[in-house]
Amino acid sequence: MSVNRQVYKNNKKGKKRRKRILLWIIMPILLLIIGATAYGGFLYNKAESVMNKSYKPIERETKKANTNVKLENTSILFIGVDDSEKRKSSGNSRSDALMLATFNKEEKSIKLLSIPRDSYVHIPEKDIYTKITHAHAYGGVKLTLETVEELLDVPVDYYVKMNFNAFIDVINALDGVEVDVPFTFSEQDSEDHAKAITLKKGLQELDGEQALAFARTRKIDSDIQRGLRQQQIFKAILAKGSSIKSITNYTDVMEAVGKNMSTDLTFDQMKSFISYVQAGSGINVESMSLKGSDDYIDRVYYYKLDETALEETKSKLKEHLNRTTTASSTDSE
Repeated sequence: MSVNRQVYKNNKKGKKRRKRILLWIIMPILLLIIGATAYGGFLYNKAESVMNKSYKPIERETKKANTNVKLENTSILFIGVDDSEKRKSSGNSRSDALMLATFNKEEKSIKLLSIPRDSYVHIPEKDIYTKITHAHAYGGVKLTLETVEELLDVPVDYYVKMNFNAFIDVINALDGVEVDVPFTFSEQDSEDHAKAITLKKGLQELDGEQALAFARTRKIDSDIQRGLRQQQIFKAILAKGSSIKSITNYTDVMEAVGKNMSTDLTFDQMKSFISYVQAGSGINVESMSLKGSDDYIDRVYYYKLDETALEETKSKLKEHLNRTTTASSTDSE
Protein backbone atom coordinates (compact mmCIF):
# COMPACT_ATOMS: atom_id res chain seq x y z
CA MET A 1 0.00 0.00 0.00
CA SER A 2 2.83 2.40 0.91
CA VAL A 3 4.58 1.65 -2.39
CA ASN A 4 1.47 2.52 -4.37
CA ARG A 5 1.11 5.76 -2.43
CA GLN A 6 4.73 6.68 -3.16
CA VAL A 7 4.31 5.87 -6.87
CA TYR A 8 1.23 8.11 -6.97
CA LYS A 9 3.14 10.95 -5.28
CA ASN A 10 6.09 10.57 -7.66
CA ASN A 11 3.76 10.58 -10.66
CA LYS A 12 2.11 13.82 -9.49
CA LYS A 13 5.52 15.32 -8.82
CA GLY A 14 6.79 14.46 -12.30
CA LYS A 15 3.78 15.98 -14.01
CA LYS A 16 3.97 19.06 -11.77
CA ARG A 17 7.52 19.81 -12.90
CA ARG A 18 6.76 19.44 -16.59
CA LYS A 19 3.97 22.02 -16.31
CA ARG A 20 6.48 24.81 -15.55
CA ILE A 21 8.00 24.78 -19.03
CA LEU A 22 5.73 27.39 -20.61
CA LEU A 23 6.62 29.89 -17.88
CA TRP A 24 10.30 29.67 -18.81
CA ILE A 25 9.52 30.08 -22.51
CA ILE A 26 7.77 33.37 -21.77
CA MET A 27 10.72 35.17 -20.17
CA PRO A 28 13.39 34.64 -22.87
CA ILE A 29 10.96 35.80 -25.56
CA LEU A 30 10.16 38.84 -23.44
CA LEU A 31 13.89 39.51 -23.19
CA LEU A 32 14.20 39.76 -26.97
CA ILE A 33 11.16 42.02 -27.23
CA ILE A 34 12.40 44.36 -24.50
CA GLY A 35 15.84 44.38 -26.10
CA ALA A 36 14.33 45.35 -29.44
CA THR A 37 12.27 48.14 -27.85
CA ALA A 38 15.26 49.50 -25.98
CA TYR A 39 17.48 49.38 -29.05
CA GLY A 40 14.88 51.26 -31.09
CA GLY A 41 14.69 54.06 -28.52
CA PHE A 42 17.04 56.24 -26.54
CA LEU A 43 18.09 53.58 -24.02
CA TYR A 44 20.63 51.94 -26.28
CA ASN A 45 23.61 52.67 -24.04
CA LYS A 46 21.80 51.50 -20.92
CA ALA A 47 20.67 48.30 -22.62
CA GLU A 48 24.21 47.62 -23.79
CA SER A 49 25.62 48.16 -20.32
CA VAL A 50 23.06 45.89 -18.62
CA MET A 51 23.34 43.10 -21.19
CA ASN A 52 27.12 43.16 -21.10
CA LYS A 53 26.96 42.43 -17.36
CA SER A 54 25.02 39.28 -18.17
CA TYR A 55 27.62 38.08 -20.66
CA LYS A 56 29.18 34.89 -19.30
CA PRO A 57 30.89 32.83 -22.05
CA ILE A 58 31.67 29.17 -21.44
CA GLU A 59 34.71 27.37 -22.79
CA ARG A 60 33.71 24.25 -24.70
CA GLU A 61 35.00 22.41 -27.75
CA THR A 62 31.82 22.54 -29.84
CA LYS A 63 31.51 26.29 -29.32
CA LYS A 64 35.04 26.84 -30.60
CA ALA A 65 34.19 24.95 -33.75
CA ASN A 66 31.01 26.99 -34.21
CA THR A 67 32.42 30.50 -33.74
CA ASN A 68 31.88 31.35 -37.42
CA VAL A 69 28.23 30.24 -37.49
CA LYS A 70 25.97 33.02 -38.74
CA LEU A 71 22.95 33.95 -36.67
CA GLU A 72 20.71 33.27 -39.67
CA ASN A 73 20.84 29.59 -38.70
CA THR A 74 21.40 29.45 -34.98
CA SER A 75 20.44 27.39 -31.97
CA ILE A 76 19.94 28.77 -28.47
CA LEU A 77 19.27 26.74 -25.35
CA PHE A 78 17.06 28.54 -22.82
CA ILE A 79 17.65 27.25 -19.30
CA GLY A 80 15.19 28.02 -16.52
CA VAL A 81 16.31 27.50 -12.94
CA ASP A 82 14.62 27.92 -9.58
CA ASP A 83 17.56 29.12 -7.49
CA SER A 84 15.73 30.46 -4.45
CA GLU A 85 17.58 30.48 -1.13
CA LYS A 86 15.77 27.27 -0.18
CA ARG A 87 16.98 25.58 -3.38
CA LYS A 88 20.55 26.86 -2.92
CA SER A 89 20.71 25.50 0.63
CA SER A 90 20.04 22.00 -0.68
CA GLY A 91 22.90 22.07 -3.21
CA ASN A 92 23.44 23.16 -6.80
CA SER A 93 20.24 24.11 -8.57
CA ARG A 94 18.72 21.81 -11.17
CA SER A 95 17.32 23.12 -14.42
CA ASP A 96 13.59 23.58 -14.00
CA ALA A 97 12.93 23.79 -17.73
CA LEU A 98 14.87 23.51 -20.97
CA MET A 99 13.89 24.85 -24.38
CA LEU A 100 15.96 24.69 -27.53
CA ALA A 101 15.18 27.39 -30.10
CA THR A 102 16.48 27.06 -33.66
CA PHE A 103 16.36 30.03 -36.03
CA ASN A 104 16.32 29.98 -39.83
CA LYS A 105 16.29 33.53 -41.17
CA GLU A 106 15.92 32.56 -44.83
CA GLU A 107 12.75 30.63 -44.07
CA LYS A 108 11.67 33.22 -41.48
CA SER A 109 11.01 30.42 -39.04
CA ILE A 110 11.69 29.43 -35.47
CA LYS A 111 11.37 25.98 -33.94
CA LEU A 112 10.88 25.77 -30.17
CA LEU A 113 11.59 22.38 -28.64
CA SER A 114 10.62 21.82 -25.01
CA ILE A 115 12.71 19.21 -23.20
CA PRO A 116 10.95 17.74 -20.13
CA ARG A 117 13.17 18.08 -17.08
CA ASP A 118 12.59 14.46 -16.06
CA SER A 119 13.70 13.05 -19.43
CA TYR A 120 15.80 9.92 -18.93
CA VAL A 121 19.07 10.65 -20.76
CA HIS A 122 22.78 9.95 -20.77
CA ILE A 123 24.86 12.57 -18.93
CA PRO A 124 28.30 12.81 -20.56
CA GLU A 125 31.31 13.35 -18.32
CA LYS A 126 29.48 11.58 -15.47
CA ASP A 127 28.65 8.70 -17.84
CA ILE A 128 25.36 7.92 -16.14
CA TYR A 129 21.71 7.74 -17.17
CA THR A 130 19.39 9.94 -15.15
CA LYS A 131 17.04 12.91 -15.42
CA ILE A 132 18.30 15.69 -17.68
CA THR A 133 17.60 18.20 -14.90
CA HIS A 134 20.53 16.70 -12.97
CA ALA A 135 23.03 17.83 -15.61
CA HIS A 136 22.91 21.39 -14.29
CA ALA A 137 23.36 20.20 -10.71
CA TYR A 138 26.37 18.09 -11.73
CA GLY A 139 28.10 20.53 -14.05
CA GLY A 140 26.15 23.74 -14.49
CA VAL A 141 25.47 25.27 -17.90
CA LYS A 142 28.43 23.57 -19.57
CA LEU A 143 27.31 20.02 -18.79
CA THR A 144 23.70 20.92 -19.60
CA LEU A 145 24.77 22.09 -23.06
CA GLU A 146 26.84 18.96 -23.64
CA THR A 147 23.94 16.75 -22.54
CA VAL A 148 21.47 18.43 -24.88
CA GLU A 149 23.93 18.28 -27.77
CA GLU A 150 24.42 14.55 -27.26
CA LEU A 151 20.70 13.93 -26.87
CA LEU A 152 19.64 15.81 -30.02
CA ASP A 153 22.83 15.38 -32.07
CA VAL A 154 22.87 19.05 -33.08
CA PRO A 155 25.23 21.80 -31.96
CA VAL A 156 23.94 24.30 -29.41
CA ASP A 157 25.50 27.63 -30.35
CA TYR A 158 24.39 29.79 -27.43
CA TYR A 159 22.58 29.67 -24.11
CA VAL A 160 20.35 31.98 -22.07
CA LYS A 161 19.88 31.11 -18.40
CA MET A 162 17.18 32.78 -16.30
CA ASN A 163 15.44 32.30 -12.96
CA PHE A 164 12.10 32.93 -11.26
CA ASN A 165 13.31 36.30 -10.01
CA ALA A 166 13.37 37.61 -13.58
CA PHE A 167 9.64 36.98 -13.89
CA ILE A 168 8.88 38.65 -10.55
CA ASP A 169 11.25 41.60 -10.96
CA VAL A 170 10.13 42.45 -14.50
CA ILE A 171 6.50 42.69 -13.42
CA ASN A 172 7.45 44.76 -10.38
CA ALA A 173 9.52 47.04 -12.61
CA LEU A 174 6.39 47.59 -14.70
CA ASP A 175 4.51 48.52 -11.50
CA GLY A 176 2.35 45.43 -11.89
CA VAL A 177 0.12 44.07 -14.63
CA GLU A 178 -3.66 44.02 -14.98
CA VAL A 179 -5.19 40.53 -14.91
CA ASP A 180 -8.74 39.20 -14.68
CA VAL A 181 -8.50 36.47 -12.04
CA PRO A 182 -11.29 33.92 -12.71
CA PHE A 183 -11.42 32.46 -9.20
CA THR A 184 -10.34 33.00 -5.61
CA PHE A 185 -7.40 30.83 -4.54
CA SER A 186 -4.30 30.58 -2.37
CA GLU A 187 -0.86 29.51 -3.62
CA GLN A 188 2.73 29.25 -2.40
CA ASP A 189 5.16 32.08 -3.10
CA SER A 190 8.54 31.93 -4.85
CA GLU A 191 10.18 30.73 -1.61
CA ASP A 192 7.72 27.81 -1.37
CA HIS A 193 5.84 29.19 1.64
CA ALA A 194 2.46 27.44 1.55
CA LYS A 195 -0.63 29.61 0.93
CA ALA A 196 1.45 32.80 1.17
CA ILE A 197 -0.42 34.37 -1.78
CA THR A 198 -4.21 34.77 -1.82
CA LEU A 199 -5.97 36.28 -4.85
CA LYS A 200 -9.62 37.22 -5.07
CA LYS A 201 -11.71 36.74 -8.19
CA GLY A 202 -11.93 39.77 -10.48
CA LEU A 203 -9.97 42.30 -12.55
CA GLN A 204 -6.99 43.63 -10.61
CA GLU A 205 -3.35 44.73 -10.64
CA LEU A 206 -0.93 41.94 -9.72
CA ASP A 207 2.61 42.40 -8.49
CA GLY A 208 5.40 39.98 -9.37
CA GLU A 209 4.76 37.42 -6.62
CA GLN A 210 1.01 37.48 -7.25
CA ALA A 211 1.44 37.08 -11.01
CA LEU A 212 3.81 34.13 -10.47
CA ALA A 213 1.25 32.48 -8.19
CA PHE A 214 -1.48 33.05 -10.80
CA ALA A 215 0.69 31.51 -13.52
CA ARG A 216 1.87 28.55 -11.45
CA THR A 217 -1.18 27.37 -9.53
CA ARG A 218 -2.29 23.92 -10.59
CA LYS A 219 -4.95 23.17 -7.98
CA ILE A 220 -8.02 24.81 -9.47
CA ASP A 221 -8.43 24.00 -13.15
CA SER A 222 -6.97 21.93 -16.00
CA ASP A 223 -3.54 21.95 -17.66
CA ILE A 224 -5.08 23.66 -20.68
CA GLN A 225 -6.54 26.45 -18.55
CA ARG A 226 -3.20 26.82 -16.78
CA GLY A 227 -1.52 27.38 -20.12
CA LEU A 228 -4.11 29.99 -21.01
CA ARG A 229 -3.48 31.77 -17.71
CA GLN A 230 0.23 31.92 -18.44
CA GLN A 231 -0.51 33.33 -21.89
CA GLN A 232 -2.73 35.91 -20.22
CA ILE A 233 0.17 37.02 -18.00
CA PHE A 234 2.49 37.14 -21.01
CA LYS A 235 0.07 39.36 -22.95
CA ALA A 236 -0.36 41.61 -19.90
CA ILE A 237 3.41 42.03 -19.64
CA LEU A 238 3.72 42.90 -23.31
CA ALA A 239 0.80 45.34 -23.14
CA LYS A 240 2.24 47.11 -20.10
CA GLY A 241 5.77 47.04 -21.46
CA SER A 242 4.80 48.59 -24.79
CA SER A 243 2.82 51.38 -23.13
CA ILE A 244 5.22 52.59 -20.46
CA LYS A 245 6.67 56.05 -21.00
CA SER A 246 8.98 56.40 -18.01
CA ILE A 247 12.73 56.11 -18.46
CA THR A 248 12.86 54.69 -14.93
CA ASN A 249 10.46 51.87 -15.83
CA TYR A 250 12.46 50.90 -18.91
CA THR A 251 15.69 51.02 -16.93
CA ASP A 252 14.22 48.92 -14.12
CA VAL A 253 12.92 46.32 -16.57
CA MET A 254 16.32 45.96 -18.21
CA GLU A 255 18.03 45.77 -14.82
CA ALA A 256 15.55 43.09 -13.70
CA VAL A 257 16.27 40.94 -16.74
CA GLY A 258 20.01 41.59 -16.67
CA LYS A 259 20.64 40.68 -13.05
CA ASN A 260 18.69 37.44 -13.30
CA MET A 261 20.17 36.25 -16.57
CA SER A 262 23.45 34.90 -17.88
CA THR A 263 24.25 34.25 -21.53
CA ASP A 264 27.11 33.86 -23.98
CA LEU A 265 25.31 36.05 -26.53
CA THR A 266 26.95 39.43 -26.93
CA PHE A 267 24.86 42.58 -27.12
CA ASP A 268 25.59 42.88 -30.85
CA GLN A 269 24.42 39.32 -31.38
CA MET A 270 21.23 40.00 -29.42
CA LYS A 271 20.48 42.90 -31.73
CA SER A 272 20.52 40.57 -34.70
CA PHE A 273 17.34 38.95 -33.35
CA ILE A 274 15.40 42.22 -33.60
CA SER A 275 14.38 41.34 -37.14
CA TYR A 276 12.67 38.23 -35.80
CA VAL A 277 10.72 40.29 -33.28
CA GLN A 278 9.80 43.02 -35.75
CA ALA A 279 8.61 40.49 -38.31
CA GLY A 280 5.66 39.69 -36.03
CA SER A 281 3.10 37.44 -37.70
CA GLY A 282 5.44 36.99 -40.67
CA ILE A 283 7.54 34.58 -38.63
CA ASN A 284 6.52 30.93 -38.61
CA VAL A 285 6.94 29.63 -35.05
CA GLU A 286 6.57 25.89 -34.58
CA SER A 287 6.30 24.46 -31.08
CA MET A 288 7.78 21.00 -30.74
CA SER A 289 7.88 18.49 -27.92
CA LEU A 290 9.65 15.24 -27.18
CA LYS A 291 7.21 12.34 -27.15
CA GLY A 292 7.56 9.83 -24.38
CA SER A 293 5.83 8.10 -21.51
CA ASP A 294 5.89 7.97 -17.72
CA ASP A 295 8.19 5.33 -16.33
CA TYR A 296 9.70 4.20 -13.02
CA ILE A 297 13.15 2.82 -12.37
CA ASP A 298 13.81 1.65 -8.82
CA ARG A 299 10.60 3.47 -7.83
CA VAL A 300 11.93 6.79 -9.18
CA TYR A 301 9.85 8.64 -11.76
CA TYR A 302 11.33 9.33 -15.22
CA TYR A 303 10.03 10.54 -18.56
CA LYS A 304 11.13 7.85 -21.03
CA LEU A 305 11.64 9.32 -24.49
CA ASP A 306 10.24 7.56 -27.55
CA GLU A 307 13.31 6.65 -29.62
CA THR A 308 11.55 6.72 -33.01
CA ALA A 309 10.03 10.13 -32.34
CA LEU A 310 13.39 11.36 -31.04
CA GLU A 311 15.12 10.44 -34.30
CA GLU A 312 12.45 12.33 -36.25
CA THR A 313 13.00 15.38 -34.05
CA LYS A 314 16.75 15.23 -34.62
CA SER A 315 16.25 15.20 -38.39
CA LYS A 316 13.89 18.18 -38.27
CA LEU A 317 16.33 20.23 -36.21
CA LYS A 318 19.29 19.42 -38.46
CA GLU A 319 17.30 20.33 -41.53
CA HIS A 320 16.10 23.58 -39.98
CA LEU A 321 19.63 24.57 -38.98
CA ASN A 322 20.93 23.50 -42.38
CA ARG A 323 23.99 22.02 -40.71
CA THR A 324 26.05 19.37 -42.43
CA THR A 325 28.00 18.78 -39.22
CA THR A 326 26.33 17.23 -36.20
CA ALA A 327 27.31 17.89 -32.63
CA SER A 328 29.01 14.51 -32.24
CA SER A 329 31.11 14.88 -35.38
CA THR A 330 32.06 18.42 -34.38
CA ASP A 331 33.45 17.11 -31.11
CA SER A 332 35.69 14.68 -32.93
CA GLU A 333 37.28 17.27 -35.19
